[in-house]
Amino acid sequence: MLAAIEAKIMTRPQVLSQSKGWKLGSQKIVFTNGVFDLLHRGHLTYLAQARALGDRLIVGLNSDASVRRLGKGEDRPILPQSDRAFQLASLACVDAVTLFDEDTPASLISGLVPDVLVKGGDYTIDTIVGADTVLAKGGRVEVIEFIPGYSTTELIARIRKLA
Repeated sequence: MLAAIEAKIMTRPQVLSQSKGWKLGSQKIVFTNGVFDLLHRGHLTYLAQARALGDRLIVGLNSDASVRRLGKGEDRPILPQSDRAFQLASLACVDAVTLFDEDTPASLISGLVPDVLVKGGDYTIDTIVGADTVLAKGGRVEVIEFIPGYSTTELIARIRKLA
């Protein structure tokens, strides 16, 4: 069981190769990306909804260094990239997880060219990195609404209040 989970955590060359194989099998590839620090119901619902838009869900995960550059706070990420990747790979709705160290997943998206690019409700199509690439290749860009009351920042604040 652990080996199957760990096999979902792929290097960029591995995920690009796997994606090509899935596409050759006429499977629709969905891609999303994010930090996914302290998984909660909002994340899980979002990922399940993203997966429902195609046959395979690939998650691009911000590396620890890229999270720090995002300005989420000096104590973020809470969990290291290896733990965050393992948690995501443990989910049935996720088919592959790959880290990216750049500030944005633009290069990863250009390599994958997913059929569907998905982001959360705090984005609009014109602010989604890679949307132009996906749309130019005939793909779709979807924005999934957030479930109110679920955010990592709010969760961290509640935990600190209890401590």
